[in-house]
Amino acid sequence: MPDHSNPYTIHYFHQVDDPYSHVAAQTLAALAAAYRFEIVPHLVPPPEDSAAPERARLKAYALRDAARLARRYGLAFPDHATEREGEDVSIANARLARAIARGRFVHDAAGIGDAFWRGTPSDAEAADPATTQRLLTEGEKLRKELGHYLGAMFYLDGDWYWGIDRLHHLENKLRSQGRAHDPSRPLIAPMQQPALDGPRASSKPPLVEFWFSFRSPYVYIGAARLHRLVAHYGAELRWRFIVPMIMRGLPVPPAKTRYILLDAMREGALYGVSFGRIVDPVGAGSDRVTAVLQRAIALGKGAIFTELGLKAVFHDGTDLATDAGLLKLTESAGLTEAEMRAALADESWRAVAEENRRALLDAGLWGAPTFRVNGGAAHWGQDRLWALEEDLKAAIAAA
Repeated sequence: MPDHSNPYTIHYFHQVDDPYSHVAAQTLAALAAAYRFEIVPHLVPPPEDSAAPERARLKAYALRDAARLARRYGLAFPDHATEREGEDVSIANARLARAIARGRFVHDAAGIGDAFWRGTPSDAEAADPATTQRLLTEGEKLRKELGHYLGAMFYLDGDWYWGIDRLHHLENKLRSQGRAHDPSRPLIAPMQQPALDGPRASSKPPLVEFWFSFRSPYVYIGAARLHRLVAHYGAELRWRFIVPMIMRGLPVPPAKTRYILLDAMREGALYGVSFGRIVDPVGAGSDRVTAVLQRAIALGKGAIFTELGLKAVFHDGTDLATDAGLLKLTESAGLTEAEMRAALADESWRAVAEENRRALLDAGLWGAPTFRVNGGAAHWGQDRLWALEEDLKAAIAAA
């Protein structure tokens, strides 16, 4: 196996029953043709429970999200696909193992995946079970050694890129290193952004629900853009604050924490959102800032308080567990100290946060940022604002 530190080798980690892996695999042949590097594929099993809380919801959401993502990029994923398991997974992994042995993974993985997700027979030859299991074990070990936990992951020279959503970072890195055969050609997987080109709502504005917490770096880099998007289309916004995952008993292992922060910093740089000194608000800081947020929303200052509160956490180094830190934020958002004190004395936010948590689970998700239009399908992540825009346009057209 080539040295994983070789800057001319991209290691790709593929989980056969992960919808995002199937979408990513459809780009491999195009990547190999467009850039000078070697792709080394690895088979991996699903992530451990600690890295994938709410596994059943994750599986259901991934099927729906991957189908929409594939359509956005002009790729394929069967609509209304269902979870595949058991023997189907074993057979598909064996066929992928055979493709690796023959040096054909880059060219055959997409076809094997398509047959797998459609539940149709595949003519691909299969490796023996012992070889397949060895490759899965080796892939899982290397993935862990290099510091990750998911499928659909690309690894190059110390950096990780998740699925088709982060391929633009990988392609730009390859181009900066002079490894594109034709630098003038468009990216294979460009970053997706809202166009802000549709009409505003008139008599019946759509309702956007926005689930978030002050501990999520992805909320930090996406909140202001979400606010602009909602305002552009004249929609109504409902802030649905939730308690951070770790305060709800959902584990966040160290490898996941490291990747999320580094990935958010990389994504934020594209939008001019920088990270500075971070003071984790977990615990008292989160409780206190959420209490004051409830008052800010009632006073029509929810957007500015949310954005400044996130900046206080991820850039300004403000300790929101202290009166001095929280007062600084409160006054910068246009509220008074008296309003802050009244908010802190009001425990009603806890019941609202619990109601929001239950509504989030009912929507099929559990993390932040999540948003949806008029009670429709929910989307998760600051990199799904384009999907929110599509739903807003559809709602406005229907009204």
